[in-house]
Amino acid sequence: MVSAADAGDAAALLTDVPAEHRVALVDPRFLGHLHALRLGLTDPRFPAATVPGALTAQPQARPALVRALERITAAVGADAPAVDPGTGPAPGDRTVPGRIAVELEAEGIAVQRPALGSLVAAVPTDRDQEAAAVAGLVAVDDEAVRLRNAVKSRDGFFTTFCISPYSRYIARWCARRGLTPNQVTTASLITALIAAGSAATGTRGGYIAAGILLLVSFVLDCTDGQLARYSLQYSTMGAWLDATFDRAKEYAYYAGLAIGAARGGDDVWVLALGAMVLQACRHIVDFSFNEANHDSVANTSPTAALSDALDNVGWTVWARRIIVLPIGERWAMIAVLTALTTPRTVFYALLIGCALAATYTLVGRLLRSVTRKARRTERAARALADLADSGPLAQAVASLVHGPKRALTAPAAALIGTLVMVGAALFLPYGSWLTVVAAAVYVVLSGFAVARPLRRALDWLVPPFFRAAEYVTILVLAARSDVPHAVPAAFGLVSAVAYHHYDTVYRIRGGTGAPPQWLVRTIGGHEGRTALVAVLAAVLTHTSGFTTALTALAVAVALVVLLESIRFWVSSSAPAVHDEGELA
Repeated sequence: MVSAADAGDAAALLTDVPAEHRVALVDPRFLGHLHALRLGLTDPRFPAATVPGALTAQPQARPALVRALERITAAVGADAPAVDPGTGPAPGDRTVPGRIAVELEAEGIAVQRPALGSLVAAVPTDRDQEAAAVAGLVAVDDEAVRLRNAVKSRDGFFTTFCISPYSRYIARWCARRGLTPNQVTTASLITALIAAGSAATGTRGGYIAAGILLLVSFVLDCTDGQLARYSLQYSTMGAWLDATFDRAKEYAYYAGLAIGAARGGDDVWVLALGAMVLQACRHIVDFSFNEANHDSVANTSPTAALSDALDNVGWTVWARRIIVLPIGERWAMIAVLTALTTPRTVFYALLIGCALAATYTLVGRLLRSVTRKARRTERAARALADLADSGPLAQAVASLVHGPKRALTAPAAALIGTLVMVGAALFLPYGSWLTVVAAAVYVVLSGFAVARPLRRALDWLVPPFFRAAEYVTILVLAARSDVPHAVPAAFGLVSAVAYHHYDTVYRIRGGTGAPPQWLVRTIGGHEGRTALVAVLAAVLTHTSGFTTALTALAVAVALVVLLESIRFWVSSSAPAVHDEGELA
């Protein structure tokens, strides 16, 4: 830390700092809470950030910072004081950092201004202002504010009232001992895997231990995000771990329950895969709807207005969050039922609960869509196309047609294709080549669905229809094959594909776009994988080769998507984010 006599001196000192380093400017008269400075100067997610009297710039904003300082120096003179209270474009903060923030925004640099709430950050210019700032410092315990703000602002009922009241203290304990959010996230994963192993024993003691460990894993899962917010340790690796480990933990636990049930003579693999399919389809409904609408123009509807009004009534907020069965409620239910009942009961409860939650959210989103007056942006259309996960077959069909006619909109084409594919898998004789014909129809209709930009009111339904078609087809064909271990192999295949789909969602959320097209082409797209499984079922009817083929396909998809995903998330191009979005 060095002191500058004026703006010109500050510009000169900046040139001595290596270009790859982050820098901060703080007015020497700054008076405020330490945590206010942390919020303004240490959050790694933004190219530049400011609080009154202080500003920070990441390496990518450093050139604009130097130019702003040079302009200020030229304006007030190199020998002028660093503070010029008589001029400046920002009446609320006329300090040099405050004026630089305005200059940066004029150059197109996004400058984050964190909400300080009751925290004090000020540059007093007279005794009255200084007295007011000191009074604010004394009146507010910034550590208490820091601890309170570590908790996610929007969370489920179980998490808010049963976990966060003490997990925030665990987060502070971890911070004071130098533990990182990534370490806590990894500990949560390991705990969940041990829980899955305990459930796989198939004993009552194993089930009880599994339930307890699953809750411990969830406490750690809450702690990692709270630790990131408490210590402002957001990272690219943390974004990847946090975004994917929840699904890995839940799917591993489903597999552990299915293995444990099999040890007791009860085959529940179909229920386990069904629960995973339902949960994944439910999530893609949320993701697709939000991507289609979060930046829409004139994005209003009577349904949304009613929802906002209900948010002002306290009990309805919590009731609605419980109905959607978010991760906290879901894991609590799984843990308790595992300890007290059987795996079959756990999966029945999951399927019923998730089906009710999916119905509630789907109906609400449909009502919003048909009553909403909105113009969707090019970014939204691109996001929906990426979420569709169309492979070379569907893209080839799309290139040959002009898109769905008025009588066959994109969601209608996707829905008809889904019904044809799933209906064939369910009702045609297993191994029939007519199922392959149905798959060919599905490929054609998939191409029609994505032949035009997905900008209409209900076009967000296209990705969920595709997910349902692929996942349910794999589930049904594996279940009907009567081949030993076919359903566990299908469980592995759907897990690998679902990882790819979740990875796509979180990349789009991070602002870096979907995975590269070569990856989508390599793993075939949703229509290619669906058609391939239909062909394998016809060729390898009632033979163990079907299990082997599903296993090989699962391993191949997993290797390709995992290697590319890991490469991306550890690269410098990945966004430093920490998910604060929908309840999962």
